[in-house]
Amino acid sequence: MFNLSRANIFKINPYFVVSIRNKMEGTFTSIHSRPEAEVHDVPMNVLIRPFPPSVDNEKVRSLMETLNNPETENLVPPVDILWIKGRNGGDYYYSFGGCHRYAAHQRLGKTTIKAKIVQSTITDLRSYLGNSTPDLK
Repeated sequence: MFNLSRANIFKINPYFVVSIRNKMEGTFTSIHSRPEAEVHDVPMNVLIRPFPPSVDNEKVRSLMETLNNPETENLVPPVDILWIKGRNGGDYYYSFGGCHRYAAHQRLGKTTIKAKIVQSTITDLRSYLGNSTPDLK
C-alpha cells in the first residue's frame, strides 16, 4: 500500500488531492460527480452526437442485458448532456460521452435515455468542436 500523505500526493498530482478531499468530505464540484444532480428522461431523437462512436460490442450487449432487466436497469448511470440555448432561443442537446450506453439504448429501440443535463454555453461547446462549432439559432 502506498502512502497518501498530503506531501506525497502533491508530488503525484495536486489536483488529485482536491478530488480525494472533496470525495472524503462529501463535497462535489461538478454536476457530473454530484449524486443528487437531477436525472431526466431525455428523448433520444433530440441528442446531437457530433462524433462517430467507437464501441465494444460485448460491452454494449452487456448493457443491453442490464437495461432489459427491471431489477438492474437503474444500475446504468445517466449520460451527461450539454444543453445550449441558441442565439434565437433554440434548444440544443449535445452528448459526447456515454457511447456504449447510447448504443445500447439505440439497439434496444428505447425512445429515452437517463441523463444529467448540464446548462452550457456556446463557448463550452467550442471547447469540444473548435472551428466546427455550428451557428446555433
